[in-house]
Amino acid sequence: MRMLEALEVDDGMTVTEYGTGTGYSTALMCRRLGANRVSSVETDPDVAARAAAALERCGHRPRLVVGNGLDGAGLHKPADRTIAAMGVRNIPEAWVRETQPTGIILATLRGWMRSLGLVQLVVDGEQTATGRFIAGEPHFMIARQQDAPESLGMLPGLEDGTTRTTPHGPELLRIYDSGFVAQLAMPNARFFTMPADDGTVNTYMLDSTNDSFAVLSPDGDAWTVRQGGPVLLWDEVERSLALWHTAGAPGPSEFGVSVTPGSQRVWLGTPSGPSWSLPIV
Repeated sequence: MRMLEALEVDDGMTVTEYGTGTGYSTALMCRRLGANRVSSVETDPDVAARAAAALERCGHRPRLVVGNGLDGAGLHKPADRTIAAMGVRNIPEAWVRETQPTGIILATLRGWMRSLGLVQLVVDGEQTATGRFIAGEPHFMIARQQDAPESLGMLPGLEDGTTRTTPHGPELLRIYDSGFVAQLAMPNARFFTMPADDGTVNTYMLDSTNDSFAVLSPDGDAWTVRQGGPVLLWDEVERSLALWHTAGAPGPSEFGVSVTPGSQRVWLGTPSGPSWSLPIV
């Protein structure tokens, strides 16, 4: 309901929804705007069929599409509003292209470690969009086409990488605000814990796209990090945390997103502030 309110629809507008699901939110938009002004895309044929039946029982017959929503909805005319009920690693170019200039895109950005949050973007006439995260912590499963590879990659050997002390432990990955920053710093990483032969519980961060790794290990009351590969993952996290703390450790609503053809980034404060690139999928 909060998402539909943030969509800011008005009489006569058209809406494209990605992720029909049960069809519940689709029905609400049909009730508000009229079914002829609503399109909804679902990737799973069985889910789509159940939603179509439920909508039919409610007397709503919107335009329903079965397919990969990341490729768009095949609209002949861009919609006034675009809303996604699934997490995406970046904003698909098709969504920008199929949204009218000055129109709104509402979607949840996320990575392979966690959700970043709900972002409200306004499209301009140059196939670009800019906006900010909305306060709150929505969780959607990631779009199936962007899910993480099944393989985490190779575990580093005991002698791989270089080791140093670090003031930060793995708990920051699990806290919402600091986890948000860590996800920006390591957009292609995943983390997990695993005990070593001596019983020490280590936290592994692996980037399966380039074989970079970082391993956090307890060292008394402190922590050490061992990292290697083309990107020093924990260095990136610490650098991002330093920028965040310098700005007063703000919540995600102080971050924004800029989308241009071939480039997407999250920025802190203003579009000219510190920024992190989103993966282009």
